[in-house]
Amino acid sequence: MYRDQAFILSNIVMILDAIVVIIAAYLGRWIYLSYFGGAWLLEEYEFVGLIIFAFFLNNTILSHFNFYSDRREPSLLGVFWGLIKAYVVLCTVISTGLYFIQGLYISKKYILIFSGLLFSMTFLEKSLMRGVMDMLISRGFNQIRILLVGSGDRALQVARALQQQRTWGHKIVGLLTDQESENPHSREPEAAPVMGKIDQLRDIILREQVDEVIFALPSTSSTPLKPFMSICEEIGVSIRIVPAMFNPKRKSIKLEVIQGVPLLCRFSPSMDAAGLFYKRIMDILVGAVGTFICFVILYPIIGLAIKLDSRGPVLFKQKRVGMRGRIFNLYKFRSMHIDAEERKAELMKKNEMSGPIFKMTNDPRITRVGRFIRKTSLDEFPQFWNILKGEMSLVGTRPPTPEEVDQYDDWHRRRISIKPGLTGLWQISGRNKIRDFNEIVRLDLQYIDQWRLIDDIKILWRTLWIVAMRKGAK
Repeated sequence: MYRDQAFILSNIVMILDAIVVIIAAYLGRWIYLSYFGGAWLLEEYEFVGLIIFAFFLNNTILSHFNFYSDRREPSLLGVFWGLIKAYVVLCTVISTGLYFIQGLYISKKYILIFSGLLFSMTFLEKSLMRGVMDMLISRGFNQIRILLVGSGDRALQVARALQQQRTWGHKIVGLLTDQESENPHSREPEAAPVMGKIDQLRDIILREQVDEVIFALPSTSSTPLKPFMSICEEIGVSIRIVPAMFNPKRKSIKLEVIQGVPLLCRFSPSMDAAGLFYKRIMDILVGAVGTFICFVILYPIIGLAIKLDSRGPVLFKQKRVGMRGRIFNLYKFRSMHIDAEERKAELMKKNEMSGPIFKMTNDPRITRVGRFIRKTSLDEFPQFWNILKGEMSLVGTRPPTPEEVDQYDDWHRRRISIKPGLTGLWQISGRNKIRDFNEIVRLDLQYIDQWRLIDDIKILWRTLWIVAMRKGAK
């Protein structure tokens, strides 16, 4: 219900924003021609086409700045600054686009008039929308009266979520605690006054004219829900339940429905199917280009340099641990002498990293050519083949060796719950300065828990910048 209401309201706002763009465009043209005496060189069909493009672009940018999310809009000051940021981006995109499009002449004065009208009218529209919604809510129009049942962090989380949720009217009338709460007022959520214990549920529902009851009992509670759910059902009050496995500190629980069977999913990476699909498409495209560059352009040159510098093969192959513990062969241009693995044991006392990972600034096993290709990150290019095969991704966590994984604590293992990457959050966060393996894992888990496709693009861009600035591995 809440998502449906937010979806309907967001669509109404999107339609209003599109109408505002149309009005601003035509009104701006009238002002420009009437008061500035400018020439108008656009055909009507060209102008209409630009307007259609403008309101799609406008809504896309406003969506990026969360104006169509399921959260209640911020204060009017927040709306004001949000619109300023959004329309700076909009005007930049429009001006840049018009600069490169040949044959379309639009006066800069008109663009300024249109931008000023669009900002002013959009802010007025959102202010009016906010005022109308506040008035309807204050008068109880279609208002849902909600009773919380629970205590501690769960009830607090639900109360805060409801305060932030965009709907066309709901109110938390109060909170009932479970019988095991010694001091029900110790964690009273904002806007949810404690009204008593759960055994008073029926009386409170009737007295407060409750429409919906949300059960948010602690996971340790032994209070049976079934009798109280039966009371709600008999009276005709809607019921919602916060699952026992929900943890306010870890927002990793999801609901899936398979052929009518509801499933609760927890400890699953935040990457949804659509996100993973586009991530894989990007891996295939960039992986194909990288593989071509590696084996057609770089291999003859780097391979010859490696052969002339030291004995051994051009490519270094090593067993690494991929997603969910799957073993694969990782490829690199060889940057060390062929006895590097045998000499690693004697160098362990000089390890500069804490935890199951080895790093040494002046590693004597690295060849002269190896130092150059490491500094320029050229040694990593064969991994594009791993990416193209689907064993790795462009962005992910560092692929560990099986020996490293054998030393992991349980919480470390979540970093291999996704595909390893050619680059990642650790690599762009000062990998030559971080010495604590636990800090590396925390960065990896931050990437996993907060993943968005746009973050991959940002990480790739920062990686290219770091490599260009010669800040690669030493």
